[in-house]
Amino acid sequence: MPITSSAKKALRQSKTRRERNIKKKEAYKGAVKTYRKLVAEKKWDDASAKLSSVYQSVDKAAKTKVIATNKARRIKSRLSKLIPKK
Repeated sequence: MPITSSAKKALRQSKTRRERNIKKKEAYKGAVKTYRKLVAEKKWDDASAKLSSVYQSVDKAAKTKVIATNKARRIKSRLSKLIPKK
């Protein structure tokens, strides 16, 4: 356990940041999962509508360094390829 007051504060900060990071990670993973489910069920209209919210959650996770920037780009690229072109 931390002894100094600065170490106690650092522990509090790291706990809150960890909780925030976990929420953002779960948010983008859940969004990706629901999007992939819509694609698997071949609901193209619903999937294309959901894609923008997936992009938003992935971008938020990347902006706050929860995931790497290139990983976010890779996820977005792979998800956009799942919907067939008209």
